[in-house]
Amino acid sequence: MTRLAIIKKEKCKPNICGLPCMKICPVNMKGADCMYVENQSNKMAIDEILCTGCGICPKHCPFDAITIINLPELKSSQPIHQFGNNGFRIFDLPLIQENSITGILGRNGIGKSTVINILSNHIKANFGEFDKQKLKTDKEYFKYLNDLFKGSALQNYFNKLEKGKIKVSYKPQQIINIPKIFSGKVKDLFMKITKNEKLIQEMSKKLYIDKILDRDISVISGGELQRVAICSSLLKQDANLFIFDEITNYLDIFQRLSTSKIIKQETENKSSIIIEHDLVILDYLADFMHIMYGQPSAFGMLTGIKAAKVGINNYLEGYSKEENIRFRDKAIKFDKESITESKKVELLTKWENNNLSLGDFKLKIEQGEIKKGEIIGIIGRNGLGKTTFIKSLAEKGIEGIDISYKAQLIPKNDNSVMEELILFPNYTDNFYQIYVLDPLNINPLLEKKINELSGGELQRYAIAKALLQEADLYLLDEPTAFLDIEDRLKIAKMIKNFIQLKNKSAFIIDHDLVFMDYLSDTLQVFLGEPSVQGTAKTPLEMRAGMNLFLKELNITFRRDDINKRPRVNKIDSVKDQEQKKSGEYYYS
Repeated sequence: MTRLAIIKKEKCKPNICGLPCMKICPVNMKGADCMYVENQSNKMAIDEILCTGCGICPKHCPFDAITIINLPELKSSQPIHQFGNNGFRIFDLPLIQENSITGILGRNGIGKSTVINILSNHIKANFGEFDKQKLKTDKEYFKYLNDLFKGSALQNYFNKLEKGKIKVSYKPQQIINIPKIFSGKVKDLFMKITKNEKLIQEMSKKLYIDKILDRDISVISGGELQRVAICSSLLKQDANLFIFDEITNYLDIFQRLSTSKIIKQETENKSSIIIEHDLVILDYLADFMHIMYGQPSAFGMLTGIKAAKVGINNYLEGYSKEENIRFRDKAIKFDKESITESKKVELLTKWENNNLSLGDFKLKIEQGEIKKGEIIGIIGRNGLGKTTFIKSLAEKGIEGIDISYKAQLIPKNDNSVMEELILFPNYTDNFYQIYVLDPLNINPLLEKKINELSGGELQRYAIAKALLQEADLYLLDEPTAFLDIEDRLKIAKMIKNFIQLKNKSAFIIDHDLVFMDYLSDTLQVFLGEPSVQGTAKTPLEMRAGMNLFLKELNITFRRDDINKRPRVNKIDSVKDQEQKKSGEYYYS
């Protein structure tokens, strides 16, 4: 039995709580120091050798700072990497498949970015020796790795890495840091990577950023910055291992798919690793898959390598047959029939043909209507007026209808989450606790300040704040941004249940097609020329709306035969050609 004692240092407050955990610990009561206050950090610490795993201390911690985990089976009791005493730790590293794209699928906070940073040598693994300078030189470090992984594919990999035979091109997750470490024009950044101007022009054109080469990197948009980061990675032509840590943030559906095609083309016959939360894109790109499981902020482990389709389906099922490991109580299903459908017959409001202008941009809005209990999904490329449309509804209002609006850009302040949410009377309502706050896992965020929240935490808080407001119509702009797959699907189910049980209505903008497919009753498709003119089509039933949209993208979708999740067909495959010929771009 391996026991992990995790203490979230940011939550631990020994000066306030009076140390109930230490006083109630059975081992401490016998005179041993199982629980003690660290001199350096002035925070609690637990001796994992003395700890019996009784689970008493977590129940008595008033700040929910302690987690005790009993793991019956581990490949190794020694972690590959550990973040401090009683901190998060990782027990495995992924296997890289030659000339293929390997995906890593798992929740936020489970260690995905850490394992690829170790593989790329951006982080040196400490093997749990976080408090010692055990491995001082590269030679000692790689010798330790060779001994640890002797006889495995990872030994061969680290041998090549040590000898410089592996050249890594790494696209980081936190692209917002790029302007902090580089100043100048986009082209200047590319020229630091390669002096081949013809290659720069070709790659920039493929990624639709050739028009911004002379623009300062500090003023480009999030979507442009994401494509600049991907382009920078692909320009490293001598690389034989490409690592992409989340490529879809800030990108619209068209950009996600077109960028994925370029990555697949440019990394052909080379090895790649990708971390991604958009299931459609991950499924399209990956040949093989590792599932990373465990407990966020506590520990992370990896399953063996699987075919991509098998890996994704195992993840959704919550069970890996090969390892006989169940890492989720319930399977994630895409069967809409499992949700009680209310008959949407009562009209909430309707609108006539209209035109909006924002500077030089023109938006044509076709007439439509929304019923009570209905969710209209809004899809389309960036720059076509989707946000302009729902923002105009929020600002101008609709006579006799109360509106709640979650903006795409979420405002921050110094207030705590509790201070913001407690202002709403619904915060103490049992219905909202069960159907909104619990699914969003808001409780661990209550003491945090808004401006200290991570991207995913900020999103969950903003959704909670919007739904706590009493309204007839809810407007949610990109609610999946920075959320992992599990949270996206859990929140989709939560929003759908909320809208139906309260008999409310909603417009929801998002670029995750799996999320939108599950959530939407009808679709409002936006077409046109980005940043010039857009047309908001009248809302259509799902099949007609998706056919209209997917035809515009020139891609076809089918459903997985096991869990009914939407999957993109490979371009020009037999299935793709058959569906296009029949005009059924959406699940033939």
